[in-house]
Amino acid sequence: MDKEQYINQLKKAFNGYTPLSEKTWLLILPLLKYQSLKKGETLIKAGQTAKHIHFICKGILRSFITDDEGSVYSKNIFLENNFAATKVSLLLNTPSYFSIEALEDCILINFSFKEYKKLIAKNNDLKDFYIAYIEHNWIVEKEQREISLVMDNASERYLKLLKKHPNIDQRVSQQHIASHLGITPTQLSRIRKALKNN
Repeated sequence: MDKEQYINQLKKAFNGYTPLSEKTWLLILPLLKYQSLKKGETLIKAGQTAKHIHFICKGILRSFITDDEGSVYSKNIFLENNFAATKVSLLLNTPSYFSIEALEDCILINFSFKEYKKLIAKNNDLKDFYIAYIEHNWIVEKEQREISLVMDNASERYLKLLKKHPNIDQRVSQQHIASHLGITPTQLSRIRKALKNN
């Protein structure tokens, strides 16, 4: 495991929102724990209460919810250099409605949300990161996705996903991509065929 490389990836992800001082970074380092997950393994199950934020050094995770009839809906697909968590469970300290599973073999860096919040209270640069991250990912991106679900047709949503993650269709199954886009695998198959013929 190339820990130095993974630490650098994490540092770059933090600094991509707002630069952290070396002092703050040295406070973060003791919180970090490494975890390997095999493809198909579950990181958190619905009903468990989330305690950690997960940074993806390598691999892909997805969060999903299963309804009473057993139908599965993918909420998010998380790729390398992204943070993953069941956010409401973390914030409210309540059981998660969502499960998170590995779609590929993964290497994660996990850190305690509770300990991280203590650091935020004492370090303004980490507070700035937290605000910038929430604004971008939990507000702006969330709203854009909600608008896209209403305003864009399925082909447009698929093309936006490919623009954001160019090789996702080679790494994630058609079934999971379709569920993420709110369509059936058959609809996705038709879209891909039509785009190929254009």
